[in-house]
Amino acid sequence: MSQAPVYKRILLKLSGEALMGDDSYGINRTVIERMVAEIGEVVKLGVQVAIVIGGGNIFRGVAPAAAGMDRATADYMGMLATVMNALALQDAMRQQGIVSRVQSALNIEQVAEPYIRGKAMRYLEEGKVVIFGAGTGNPFFTTDTAAALRGMEMNVDVMLKATKVDGVYTDDPKTHPDAMRYQRLTFDEAIVKNLKVMDATALTLCRDQKLNIKVFSIFKEGALQRVVMGADEGTLVTC
Repeated sequence: MSQAPVYKRILLKLSGEALMGDDSYGINRTVIERMVAEIGEVVKLGVQVAIVIGGGNIFRGVAPAAAGMDRATADYMGMLATVMNALALQDAMRQQGIVSRVQSALNIEQVAEPYIRGKAMRYLEEGKVVIFGAGTGNPFFTTDTAAALRGMEMNVDVMLKATKVDGVYTDDPKTHPDAMRYQRLTFDEAIVKNLKVMDATALTLCRDQKLNIKVFSIFKEGALQRVVMGADEGTLVTC
C-alpha cells in the first residue's frame, strides 16, 4: 500500500439507502456522522472530494403514493430528496469542522448554490468538499449517471461507489456464501454479465471516457482511506 494517496481528486457516489443504516427510511444520525468522519480523514490527507448523493432513503417513504404517478414528476421528487440528503451531509460536516458546499442541478438558491462547474472546481482546489444534489437536473436519469457526469466534469481520478457490500461479487454474497469477489473487472464484463455495478448508461459513459470505478463498502471502518491509499479494497472496474 502506498505511503501517500494514489488519487488526488475523487468522486464519491453515496446511495441514499446508505444513510438509513438499519432504519426503514430516513437518515440515521449515527451512520451519517461516521461516514462524515471517514470522509474527513481522507480530506486531511489532501485528497479533493466531490460527492454525488442519492435520495432513495427519503423517497422510499413516499414510494407507495408515487405508484402510478407520472414518471417525470416522481423523478423530480427524487431529485429534491437528494438535495435534502446533501443538506444533511453538509450540516454533519459543519459539525465536524469540514468545510463543504452544496450545489444543486435544480435552481433552489434559497438552500443551495446552482451547479456551476467553474465554482465547483475552485472549491475543490481550495480543499472544500463539494456535494452535488438533484442528480443531473433531468428526469429519466439516475444518480449513478449524475455521478458519472460530475466525475468527468470535475476531472476526477476515479469514481468511488460506496455500497453496503465490499466489492462486486459473482453472486449475491448474502444468499450465496461461496460467491467470489472480483478484484478487477472490465466495463464490458460488468455490462455483459449484468453485475449491477451501476446502471448501463453510467457504465457506458465511464467506459467511453476511461473513468475507472472502485466499488467498496462504506460500512467497513477505514475502507475509504484504504481505497485512496491504493490498498486491495473492493473491486476496480476499468477498461
